[in-house]
Amino acid sequence: MRMRRSLAAVIAAAALAGLGLTGAATATAATARGGPSYVTPSQCTQGGGTPDLAHNVCKGGTHNGEKID
Repeated sequence: MRMRRSLAAVIAAAALAGLGLTGAATATAATARGGPSYVTPSQCTQGGGTPDLAHNVCKGGTHNGEKID
């Protein structure tokens, strides 16, 4: 069972690298470690959210609650 999970993780990492999404994986890892996460207003909109520039946060979508830089 442990081997299957390890293999699945390797395949997922290879798929992300092949699609050019390593930046997204790195950003996710930085957020998981507690690092600050900032997005641009256009990234917020592309992720399905609405930039709230009064409070500098993204509301909704994939970047919900992340600070806007």
